[in-house]
Amino acid sequence: MNDGDHQRHLRRGFNWLGGATVLAKVIDFSTILAVLTFLSKEQVGVASLVISTGMVIEAFDGLGTGDALVQAPTVAKRQLDSLFWFILGAAFLMGAVTLAAAPGLEALYGVTGMAAYFIAVAAKQPMVAAAVIPLALLNRDLKYERIAVVNVAATLGAALTRLGLAAAGAGAWALVAGYVSSGLYTLVGATLARPFRPGAHFRLDDICGLVRFGFRAAAVNLFEQVFKNIDFLLVGWFYGPAPLALYRVAFDIAMEPVMAVGTLINRTALPVFARLAGDRAGLTQSLIWSLRRLALLTAPLMVGLILAADPLTALIHDDHGLSYAAAALPLKLLAAAALLRVTSQLLTPLMMASGRPGLAAQLSAVTLTLLSAGIVAVGALLPAEGGIIAVAAVWLAIYPPLLAWGARYLERTWAIGAASVVRAFLLPAAGVAVMAAVVWTLRLLPGGDRPAVSVAIVAVAMAAAYGGLFRYDREKPVS
Repeated sequence: MNDGDHQRHLRRGFNWLGGATVLAKVIDFSTILAVLTFLSKEQVGVASLVISTGMVIEAFDGLGTGDALVQAPTVAKRQLDSLFWFILGAAFLMGAVTLAAAPGLEALYGVTGMAAYFIAVAAKQPMVAAAVIPLALLNRDLKYERIAVVNVAATLGAALTRLGLAAAGAGAWALVAGYVSSGLYTLVGATLARPFRPGAHFRLDDICGLVRFGFRAAAVNLFEQVFKNIDFLLVGWFYGPAPLALYRVAFDIAMEPVMAVGTLINRTALPVFARLAGDRAGLTQSLIWSLRRLALLTAPLMVGLILAADPLTALIHDDHGLSYAAAALPLKLLAAAALLRVTSQLLTPLMMASGRPGLAAQLSAVTLTLLSAGIVAVGALLPAEGGIIAVAAVWLAIYPPLLAWGARYLERTWAIGAASVVRAFLLPAAGVAVMAAVVWTLRLLPGGDRPAVSVAIVAVAMAAAYGGLFRYDREKPVS
């Protein structure tokens, strides 16, 4: 397979999975806004605590063997059979641990009845585990189209489940059930897209290599999931459910698209980078292309959210008619942080593909430590109103030093200079600058400062920016 083939696979993966991610996030975003009108801030906060804890627990599903399966040169049917039962057994174990820990978590946060939600979280673990091998095989075979369909279908099913239960008055259960049902829909979709019937065979010797790699990869996944959710857990602990709801709305609007793009990166880049691990020139070209495509996918959206933060949050209300306007400044800070965060996302699949999951785990651990220490300091020193803003600022502060380290790593290990990386961002930067100028100009028109009109202006400008950027990018491939 030559460099053109690898770049074609990357482009196909980014286009299919990127399109699926955008569609899934539009579905998610539109339904969550509707769901918020049926829930109080306290209910949103409690559900956020449960879901965040569940996401950390999910990091143990598969114990990293899905990543090991993707990068393995060859894999036999007996290995898949043994791996399936190993993954499923670990999932049932984690489900049992979840149930055992539920009363302690309820006592820790002081929320009566919280333990009951973890029954649903425990039930999700085997569903997620059973989907690991079908999804890994799809990714291994570069079946991006099928993965895209599975993702969108699962997101749509979970969104409709969440919305229907919220409208029926299920309260916090609506969000928890939507989270759990996504595991079921993913399992059904993955099994249909890549049928896999495990045989009655289990031998640990068959999968020792996969498990060893998986344990190291699992450390990366665990750090990543804790990193994604530690702020919710700490904010809820220091400030309680209602302030957490404000922070959660700001975070989900700003960071969820980037987190989805992070999944896109790993699914698309890891198998391609793994095949290019011995070809430094081809790997460099693919990395720079991926950086530019990532910026094209995320920069207009993040800048658009910064521009729309004030009118957008003023339009969102809870079931008591109270707005989420206090989330506007945290949303702006988090959107700016998201632009920096997405830039660092490709380091993990690059390290994994080159056989260095330990280094990726160390990077995740450092990032998690910086974020956690910052949030603990904020929680100990500031009250809720200023604390939510400061937590968002912590996110923005941790990435410049991490990006500086990443630039040195690329230059030292892969001979990729900073100038090459910067050039990847010139086109997206020019596009969002024009978009911002258009938004500011149109808002000067009569009625342009009305919240609904202002959000509409940003949406139209953002759509035009995406259209122009991707059309120009198609005409100017990376060389």
